[in-house]
This record gives sequence, C-alpha cells and structure tokens, in this order.
Amino acid sequence: MNELIYKEGIFPSNKREELLTRVAASVSEYRYKHILGVEQAARKLALRFNEDEELASIAALVHDYAKERSDADFKQVIMANGLDQDLLNWNNFIWHGVVGAEIIKAELNINDERVLNAVRKHTVGAAVMTTLDKIIYVADFIEAGRDFPGVELARKLAEKDLDLAVAYETKHTLEYLLAQNKTIYPAAILTYNAYVAGKNMEDFNG
Repeated sequence: MNELIYKEGIFPSNKREELLTRVAASVSEYRYKHILGVEQAARKLALRFNEDEELASIAALVHDYAKERSDADFKQVIMANGLDQDLLNWNNFIWHGVVGAEIIKAELNINDERVLNAVRKHTVGAAVMTTLDKIIYVADFIEAGRDFPGVELARKLAEKDLDLAVAYETKHTLEYLLAQNKTIYPAAILTYNAYVAGKNMEDFNG
C-alpha cells in the first residue's frame, strides 16, 4: 500500500514520499503516526466504496496538517483570508479543519476543492458530504490507533455502509459533547439531522 504514486497533480509533486516529508515536518511524531493510520483506513475505504484512492490518500495525509498550530496562527489566517468571523469564537477542534484547509492551500499548494472540503468537514461533518468527505470523516474515527468504547463497532459498520458509519460516529461524538456540557458547533447538529435523526437503534448493532 505504500507504493502509491500520485497521477492527477493534486499535490504539485506526484511523489507520495515528498508529501509525507512535508507533513512529518509540520506535526509531532504522535500526530504523524495517527495521520498514517488515517491514510491506511481511507485508502481501504476508497477501494471499498469506489472512490479514487489517490484523492483519499492525499486528503488523509493533510487532514491534520495544521492540527498543532497555535491559536494565534489560526486567528491570523481567519482574519487574513476573510473567513467567517464567528470562527474566532471556536477552538482548535474546529480550526484545524475549517481554517487548516487555508493553510494547506497556502503552504502545500493544494488547490483541489475535493481535498480541501474533505479536510474542512473531517471533524464535524456536514449536512451534505461527498463520498470522499465521508471517507476522511470515518477514517479519522476508526484508524488502527484509535482505542475507545465502540470503535470496533464503528469499524464493522464502515465495512458495509459508509452512511451508517457516518451516522454512528456523529451520534457517538455528540453524545460525548452533551455528556461534557460542551458547546456544539452548528455544522455538527446539521450532520446529526441529516445522518442520525430517524435512525433505529437496531441500525447501529452492526
């Protein structure tokens, strides 16, 4: 699986190894290991659900590219790029996706909106998601390094139904946020309404 050579020019170099080097330089060893796990999961999902494996690889490798930037860095990008000023009221969990896409575009010269939108949506999803969006959203949740109650069921669901895997992840995440009395980003509620509302509990039995 490590021999993939990019063909479409989404990343300026067609060499996966060059992108790996750029990503590794931007994050900690711990984060880099997670990123590699997400790529592996995303490529398997791409093959399973007829998505382009190259797109899935690139989107997965850059999804956390900006994860370890400072709050000040994110706020500067929000202001400089004229993004929604409400973003200033949120935090890294939201910023590294929505704002991180702008950093990826500027620093890695990746301009393909399919990749950038998958990055933007990978933490809280969206009411409307492409297959690639769903793959990165789910792969981030189920990659081999994840270890939490319910992850095995999430992996099982992802094997057979991508939308059901999105629903399970969304439900799991919102239940956690509600239990912690956390503020919920509006897009996460829209994702819940689109993918979870109306589902029967039996749907999540695998």
